This record gives sequence, C-alpha cells and structure tokens, in this order.
Amino acid sequence: MTPENAILSISLFAAFADGANDDREREHIRRFAETLSGDLPDLPRLYQDVLLKRIRLEDAVQALPDAGQRQFAYEMAVCVCDADGAQSDPEKRFLRELKKQLALETSAAESAAVSQADDIAVAAVAASPGLAVSADEAELDRSILNYAILNGALELLPQSWASVAIIPLQVKMVYRIGKAYGHELDQGHIKEFLATVGVGLTSQYLEQFGRKLLGGLLGRIAGGTVAKIGSAATGMAFSFATTYALGQVARRYYAGGRQMSGQMLQATFRDLLTPAKQLQERYLPEIQQKAQTLDAGQIMAMVKGN
Repeated sequence: MTPENAILSISLFAAFADGANDDREREHIRRFAETLSGDLPDLPRLYQDVLLKRIRLEDAVQALPDAGQRQFAYEMAVCVCDADGAQSDPEKRFLRELKKQLALETSAAESAAVSQADDIAVAAVAASPGLAVSADEAELDRSILNYAILNGALELLPQSWASVAIIPLQVKMVYRIGKAYGHELDQGHIKEFLATVGVGLTSQYLEQFGRKLLGGLLGRIAGGTVAKIGSAATGMAFSFATTYALGQVARRYYAGGRQMSGQMLQATFRDLLTPAKQLQERYLPEIQQKAQTLDAGQIMAMVKGN
C-alpha cells in the first residue's frame, strides 16, 4: 500500500467511524473515489475494502514509516471527523485508537493544526448562522461571489485545517439566502439541503484532501519542500465552483418557495458547476489577494459570524 492510499484509507476509516453516514453520503464518497481512479487506480477498491472491512486500520498505519506522514494522516482524520461539527463519542474513540497506532506523542497529536480544526468545528455548531440579507438580486449575487472567493482562498492556505472552515461558511451562505426569501432555516435543514444537492460533508473534505495528496502534498510534509501551486489551484477551483454553484441553486430553490425536487436540485447544481469553474479564472487575482490576508483569527470570526 502506498503512503497516498494509506492516508486516504485512514480518512475513509474516519468517515465511517461513527456509523452515521447515510446512503447519500456513501454515494458521494464512492463517486469521489471514482473521479480519482485515473490517478490512483486502487482507490475505488480501497473504498470497498474499507467499507466492507477487508483491510484493517493497522494495515494503513504500517504503510506510513515517515513521522510527517503519520502526523498528516492524523490531522486528516481529525478534519474528516469534524466535517459535520463536533466529534461524536465513536469518532473520539477512533481518533484515540488511531493516535495510539500511529505512535504519536501527545504533544505532536495535539498540534496547532488539530486544535484549529477542532475549534472551527465547535464554533460552527455553536455559531448563529449570521445576519440576514435582503432579497435584492444584485446583493445576493455579490454575497455568493464573496463566499466563493473566500472558500477558494482557503484552499490556497498551506495549513490543513483551513479546509475545515469551508463547509461552515457554505452553511452560513445558504442560511442567509434562505433568510433573504423569508425562510427560517436550521443547520439540520441546511445540511440536508447540501446532501440533496450532491455536496456531501465528509466527501467534500475527502475530495479536498485527496487532491492535495495527488498534487504532491506528501512530498512537502515528508521533505519540507514547498507545495506546487498547481495542486493548490485544483483545490481552489473545486471550492470556488462548488460554493458558487451551491449559492445559485439555493437562490432558485428558496426564491421558488422550496418547490424543486431533489432530482432537479442535483441537475441544476451539475449544470452550474461548469460556468462556475470558468468564472473562477476571472476572479483568480481576487482569490489570491484574499488568501494573503487570511489568518486563523479571521477565519474563526467568519465561521462564528462576527
């Protein structure tokens, strides 16, 4: 097993740790595995092996001889467990066992990256979704674009925990759009909406981390070199386009009184992804500039809604 497959296996173990992933989330993860199959031929089989328990967590751990890779694998597992908010008891037990198997010292395991990921996840659960905006079309367009630029910028940051803030910001965006059209939404409804559209919580993180691995992030953490801009750009395009398309679908859905079927929501989201990816190139300078101004405190404030 290669180090890339080992880290993705550990991330999949984390995704299934609480046993709460419904069929849609599993389908999102399966589709993610298939999208990377050209780069990692074993990934679709890896997904099945983890899901059906044909491989053990110990097998993946043993394929990571480098201390930096083991630490990175633990950080990724924490981020995946934080995908839907604060960790459940089964997820906490899984992470304790993983830390033990990875032979990480307590000081290393409780690194700044892990702490930041946990803090963002807890803040996302506790935060009020944010102030409402009016149903002014131009204002909503600007708001959606700003969220897309922000989430694209988060992908350019080298810290692994930065990606954890993307989904809470998407939740906040959908809340504000619904509120603008007179709908009071809670986080449970919004997460259900994201899942129906086809943007899974766990699978989003897995895709972000998987593409970082393919872009050479393992070489950076093992050898201390700088990550290639190409890998960061791939994640940036994914996060920008996903956020922008999600915002536009939410506009149509709530403006129309929540009458769109699940099938129509999915089709509309897919149709909007291509123009959203093209739009990302136009706003690349703004995304890069935004990334240069972000720090942990600002990201936390935005997640909390301050």
